[in-house]
Amino acid sequence: MIPQDSDWATTTEQALLDESLKLAPIHGWTQRTVTLAGKALGLSPGETELLIPHGPADLAALLSRRHDDRALAALAEVHASNLKIRERIRRAVEARLDAAASDEPALRRWSGYLSLPQNMALAARLTWDSADVLWRWAGDTATDENHYTKRVLLAGILSGAGAIRMSTGRKAALEFVDRRIDNVMAFEKWKATTSFRPSEIATRFAEALGRARYPSA
Repeated sequence: MIPQDSDWATTTEQALLDESLKLAPIHGWTQRTVTLAGKALGLSPGETELLIPHGPADLAALLSRRHDDRALAALAEVHASNLKIRERIRRAVEARLDAAASDEPALRRWSGYLSLPQNMALAARLTWDSADVLWRWAGDTATDENHYTKRVLLAGILSGAGAIRMSTGRKAALEFVDRRIDNVMAFEKWKATTSFRPSEIATRFAEALGRARYPSA
């Protein structure tokens, strides 16, 4: 009989993720990795499926949320209100990049998995969630269209910086972040002096990400 205790489920999910991070560099971000991770923990196939019914997709979400949590823990001692907005976003993205760095061997396989066409919606949702977490830490309380616009912009920075971090290194990734933040600040300044409203394309993209995060029942 499988325990129904939520603490057990949470702890075992994280243990499955730990085992999968060891296996993924060899077996990829695959169902085989999920199966082997469950077996390593002494779980039956049914127990493993109960915990992560969507297999690699659920593991991908668990890893992204773990990195979000690590980033927030690293930012806990930073008083965002004492920083300018560009400094807040820079610190937040830097913390998120560093949070993922220790899992880089498996992260490469995770990124490859999320780049597959059938997983693009999941990738968008996870990047949106990370951007939302960081904006909330930065003190953003926007509820109008800017709520979506800000997250779309930051999601693009996170995706680009993460790819550069794995291919070129931390320094190049942060240089990219600085350039993109400059672009965002210039865009915000221009928007404030015009009657600008997001283009139809940008709005639809933001709405699509919103639907990915809050799917209809």
